[in-house]
Amino acid sequence: MSAKYVMAIDAGTGSVRAVLFDVQGNQIGCSQKEWTHREDPRYPGSMDFDWTTNWELTKSCISGVLKETGIAAADIAAISTTCMREGIILYDAQGKEIWACANVDARSTKEVLELKAASATLEHELYLESGQTYSLSAIPRILWVKNNLPDVYKKTAAVGMFNDWLIYKLCGKLIVEPSNGSTNGLFSLASRNWDKTIASRCGLRDDIFPAVQESGTQAGTVSGKAAAETGLAEGTPLIIGGGDAQLGTIGVGITKANEAAIFGGSFWQYEYNTDSPVIADDFTIRVNCHVQPKLWQYEALAFKPGLVMRWFREAFCQEEKKLAQAQNTGTYAIMDKYAEQVPAGSNGMICAFSDVMNFASWRHAAPTFTNFDLDSSKYNKYTFYRAILENTALVTYGHMQLIKNNVGKLPQSVSIGGGVAQSALWSQIVTDVIGLPVRVPVVKEATALGAAMIAAVGAGIYTDITQAAQHMVRIETTLQPDMKNHELYMNAFGTWQKAYKAQLDLADQGVTNYMWAAPGAAVSAGGR
Repeated sequence: MSAKYVMAIDAGTGSVRAVLFDVQGNQIGCSQKEWTHREDPRYPGSMDFDWTTNWELTKSCISGVLKETGIAAADIAAISTTCMREGIILYDAQGKEIWACANVDARSTKEVLELKAASATLEHELYLESGQTYSLSAIPRILWVKNNLPDVYKKTAAVGMFNDWLIYKLCGKLIVEPSNGSTNGLFSLASRNWDKTIASRCGLRDDIFPAVQESGTQAGTVSGKAAAETGLAEGTPLIIGGGDAQLGTIGVGITKANEAAIFGGSFWQYEYNTDSPVIADDFTIRVNCHVQPKLWQYEALAFKPGLVMRWFREAFCQEEKKLAQAQNTGTYAIMDKYAEQVPAGSNGMICAFSDVMNFASWRHAAPTFTNFDLDSSKYNKYTFYRAILENTALVTYGHMQLIKNNVGKLPQSVSIGGGVAQSALWSQIVTDVIGLPVRVPVVKEATALGAAMIAAVGAGIYTDITQAAQHMVRIETTLQPDMKNHELYMNAFGTWQKAYKAQLDLADQGVTNYMWAAPGAAVSAGGR
């Protein structure tokens, strides 16, 4: 096998990056830029995606990683893309972007309420076909465009996802794939393709759906224009990628049914592979297509843990940031060092950020810290910091139980990826909370590695994902749970559930503001 490289372009919630890997799965270089999705003050809950600025940032990352690594563009065998899911872009007949929103855009409350008023059963019927509810799907968002921006709606010729957009910008072909496409609520899980009747039943046009191809197939090649803008070699194969969580799953070596993974970043996902698109009739969890054609995934999501960590770092850790710079390490590494000295359970402190997923009425209480006293030796910023880590792990445990209720069992072990895998403390807390062995891979950025693996398969370097995983994924360590801590956390889980419910009740009563609520969920619950 000749020495070649593969590139992953990863458009996450909080940043975009271009990552180069060799064909053995070693990360060679990464160029990353943080980005922000702004709320339009005219539309509360909106989360606009700035395609002009964000494409400039993407091009900068691509050219940046080539410059930093010194890798010749001609030595890149293939490129694939991945992204935050649920975000959508609308295009006109000339292929120009005309409207876009990022993943948790929640401006379409009125449209959700209209859909529910028109039919009390439609959302559930669509859930059984698509695995999605109105919470994150494109349906109410496109209806919002129809109601509020009729000229944009009239001009819309196609709808796509962000990973498709990245390939479109590189070759001019718009192709949607099932793993991310299925998160928009307009796909049939069984056929892994658009279901135009869903659009019709929801009052949407059924003529805006691009062609669908499975992940791992070639969409096209880098155009001359894109090559000039990025430094890539014209003609480099572009391989269709997928959603971040699905690619992350293969990026930590989870390629078979009944295996599971946890991903911790801006959002946290628990993913459980299944070989059937059949959905339990209880409306509690999400079901998506996998990047592997004969697999699907049960999914439970936690909102904003990584963004909470970024907020805490920026708001309270200026001293640690300076110390990290002096020691040539990361701010979180400094925080972990001190948080390790805080006992498991954070001296009884409880915090509320993300809740266990409630897909039918998805909302989160106001951010809250509680159950601490004024003893600064026990309750300081490191206690607050550890409480955030533990809160996320407790939510993850709740998600595992939620999916267990649907499939009847837990996995024997779990693989972990994303930012959480870069923290030994956070990884061990998760291990202790869930009470199962946790495999930590060498390459922590599993989503990017998964995209690189798809690129390698699409380029013919490996025959399939299983073979790519055998060659490109390596496990650094397997963590074992401290069962004494596990017992402590199980007691804490019940207390946390009661405390969170009380905080959610306050938001439902309008006393406090939700951290986030899906369109229509706040109104249905009585909140504001």
